[in-house]
Amino acid sequence: MWGFRLLRSPPLLLLLPHLRIGIAASCPQAGVMNLDGSGGAQCSPVAEGRRQQCLKLSAVPGADPQRSNDLLLLAATGEGPERQDLPGGRVKEEPQPPPQHHVLYFPGDVQNYHEIMTRHPENYQWEKWSLENVATVLARHFPNSYIWVIKCSRMHLHKFSCYDNFVKSNMFGAPEHNDDFGAFKHLYMLLVNAFNLSQGSSLFRKNVKDLNKDSKTSNCRSSSSHATNGCQGEKEKTCEKFDESAVTFYPPSLKGASFTLIGFSKGCVVLNQLLFELKEAKKDKDTDAFIKSIRTMYWLDGGHSGGSNTWVTYPEVLKEFAQTGIIVHTHVTPYQVRDPMRSWIGKEHKKFVQILGDFGMQVTSQIHFVTEAPSIENHFRVHEVL
Repeated sequence: MWGFRLLRSPPLLLLLPHLRIGIAASCPQAGVMNLDGSGGAQCSPVAEGRRQQCLKLSAVPGADPQRSNDLLLLAATGEGPERQDLPGGRVKEEPQPPPQHHVLYFPGDVQNYHEIMTRHPENYQWEKWSLENVATVLARHFPNSYIWVIKCSRMHLHKFSCYDNFVKSNMFGAPEHNDDFGAFKHLYMLLVNAFNLSQGSSLFRKNVKDLNKDSKTSNCRSSSSHATNGCQGEKEKTCEKFDESAVTFYPPSLKGASFTLIGFSKGCVVLNQLLFELKEAKKDKDTDAFIKSIRTMYWLDGGHSGGSNTWVTYPEVLKEFAQTGIIVHTHVTPYQVRDPMRSWIGKEHKKFVQILGDFGMQVTSQIHFVTEAPSIENHFRVHEVL
């Protein structure tokens, strides 16, 4: 459509030496794990809240059964039962309507489950930014929202995130954007299937008595599951941490839901691909309804190994995007946008913001940590300054 080309693939933003350690991989086509089992995801203490709940859904299929992704859910909570007066002075307690806002987060390179990062000989340095920990950070920024971490389908050399299910990518995950890869359709069906699966999770079957009994305790239950092809799949873990003020959990629902989409570093390639597909995606009734439910999109210090197209700068693509009314936020650091060896990143970011502004879109742009030396740590810290 716009003549996009395959991008070059020099080493990505984390130029770590090639590693030969083995990390257990889930069986291809393992299917969705038993939601009453657990394994692989922990409730990490980086963010203290009233109550933290982590649920891992493994190999959730999208529109194409051959495309599947792991998802990690940090559940939103209700504020407790609502009292209703009945005749005779009796009181009936009815749950409040469930929160209906969902934050979809696409992580960057290196980010993995906490237990995997802590065992890695180099990635342990950034275990603070594991999938579970970032989910709890986002929960502070978006209270009463469901936080969904959508894991990439492939990690090259255990550190380069590759979103093959969302955008055609080379070995290191550098994207080749086009207008009909099916990223929107995959994302929509991924959510439909994940929402349906989570309905049966024990995470949402706790009643008030159970919650009181589990007050101020942490419980992680583990069991493995097997796919229909006989291959043992990754375990799935439900981690729960309660306090006495917590009363009600609600399963997520698409009905009336609104969404915030967040891409960090390499994860921004997913948001970019969605923009390229926007015009085509609107032609489908379901995906068009999903697009209309997206309220906000965040680009956090985007970057990948290609020599261009780190930010979308095609006016025809951005004009279509501007017509959606979605609010855009960009948060960047000198690590990406002021790197003299990758000067195109800063130029493209500036052009992205300028073009959207010219089309009348509500867009904010902030650069952080400008008085500090550019560093990977500050690159990750952009999560804390939303």
